[in-house]
Amino acid sequence: MDSQEPARPHIRSFVKRRGHISEAQKRYFQHGLPQWGISFEKAPLDVVSTFGKDAPLWLEIGFGMGETTAQIATQNSDVNYLGVEIFTAGVGSLLKKIDEQNIKNIRIISHDVVEVLQFMIADASLDRVMVYFPDPWPKARHHKRRLIQPGFLSLLLPKLKPGGVIHCATDWQHYAEQMLEVLSAETSLKNTAESYAQRPDTRPLTKFENRGLKLGHGVWDLIFTKLP
Repeated sequence: MDSQEPARPHIRSFVKRRGHISEAQKRYFQHGLPQWGISFEKAPLDVVSTFGKDAPLWLEIGFGMGETTAQIATQNSDVNYLGVEIFTAGVGSLLKKIDEQNIKNIRIISHDVVEVLQFMIADASLDRVMVYFPDPWPKARHHKRRLIQPGFLSLLLPKLKPGGVIHCATDWQHYAEQMLEVLSAETSLKNTAESYAQRPDTRPLTKFENRGLKLGHGVWDLIFTKLP
């Protein structure tokens, strides 16, 4: 009998609830994903073949409705931009933007990012990782579901190149404090600021964020680099 305990399933940082999806989002999800999407497989992603060019690889985790994603990818057309998002409405929304704005450098995986990292992303292949406004899980009993935790970083950081960047942003102060604590504890990372960073031009303001700032809501950016 094997004395080892069976592997525990990882805690998901999302719960798929039935949410509103427009007819346009549904249509783009159905017809756009075959062109711009990547099917989840338990095999490493051939980045050059997938994107059609050898270029820096940027990963955005949980791109929401894709407003910022489309802007960043357009402003950085020389990079390979990989977005991972589990929610159908958000994927459909970004696919609509890709079509309308003729964006060529985005590919989408609609799957749990933990498994994407485990099976599809090679070690030392990511130049930049972006986690913008992840679900804050504000109730104390749900904090274990937050994405930015030591266990997740132990999976993510080997995928980041030396000198690569991890950029997180949140509008929940408690989550910002947790992010700062967790990221600062990683000996392979260096904070680019004394604590929180100024929002760089590489992260455009969303309409939602701009509205919140006008109401006096805080937003915290954290930008860390991986040491050689």
